[in-house]
Amino acid sequence: MEELLLDIREKSSVPKYKQIVGSVISSIEAGKIKYGQKLPSINQVSYDYLLARDTVEKAYNELKELGVIAAVKGKGYYISNSAPKSQLKVLMLFNKLSTYKKEIYNSIAQELGEKAHIDFFVYHCDFELFEKILTEHLTGYSYFVIMPHFADLNVEKLNSLLSKIPREKIIILDNRIEGVNHFSGCVYQDFKMDIYNALSEAQEKLSRYKKLILVFPENETYPYTRDIVTGFRRFCGFSNLPHEIISEIGSEHVIERNTAYVVIEESDLVNLIKLQRANGMELAKDVGIISYNDTPLKEVLSDGISVITTDFRKMGQLAAKAMLENKPIEVKNDFRFIERKSV
Repeated sequence: MEELLLDIREKSSVPKYKQIVGSVISSIEAGKIKYGQKLPSINQVSYDYLLARDTVEKAYNELKELGVIAAVKGKGYYISNSAPKSQLKVLMLFNKLSTYKKEIYNSIAQELGEKAHIDFFVYHCDFELFEKILTEHLTGYSYFVIMPHFADLNVEKLNSLLSKIPREKIIILDNRIEGVNHFSGCVYQDFKMDIYNALSEAQEKLSRYKKLILVFPENETYPYTRDIVTGFRRFCGFSNLPHEIISEIGSEHVIERNTAYVVIEESDLVNLIKLQRANGMELAKDVGIISYNDTPLKEVLSDGISVITTDFRKMGQLAAKAMLENKPIEVKNDFRFIERKSV
């Protein structure tokens, strides 16, 4: 057994157990530690580097999970992989696979590139399925990227489940849930204030209309956060703008002139445009449309549909950067109004 040289930096934002893991892998890649070589005991490393025993034990457990070392009962720990990959292993758990979620996934995958292996799961807003997937994959991952949107949420159960994973391995995307704080990374939307602020940006355009309607889907399987409704009502209240909330645009819907719509589902957007055309109304004159969440199609549909949207690509880039740099992050993602010819 040779001496184990670790690069431990007191002022680093990287947890010390992660520094141990990185040092061991780097030493193997540099040829300083060989296959089959015995490592110092947990107690010895703790003593040599003035580290808590739990810190060293946590590092050794992660190295075992990664297949870098093996424990031989009664003898100690040995290097079991002469060419370990310093590649990150990431579990991504999304509530659904929509156009927007694909953009986030693609952005993360592109940024991580060959530096990471990604296992991707969709739990369809079902907490029981979410719990099953996560419970079956608690070990062997560098990071858990979780998008928490549930049809039925029990915050206490979610906290209990997440607590089974080290805090520094969890990155929350899109939806920051009040009362859930067991994570090291969070890139989120503030749904209530985002829609309020974005509609405020569009206020000059909306002031030409006598009424504003939010088409908010009542979807029990894939629910949208009610914070969107709260933010919408707040904007209309402060703007003294008559408003209404409906659940869908059906074929029987009657479009009134001088009315603007905020539409979330693309199916409602399509139906609304069909009705607008069938009634001989002109966009941005007789009726206005603002769609929620941007897509390339909305740039060209009807010469351009105005949108209020977050930057999905940036959300993915920020999450990937946090993983690559192994640093905590807590950022509200950008959200804005993009003016086109529909309002």
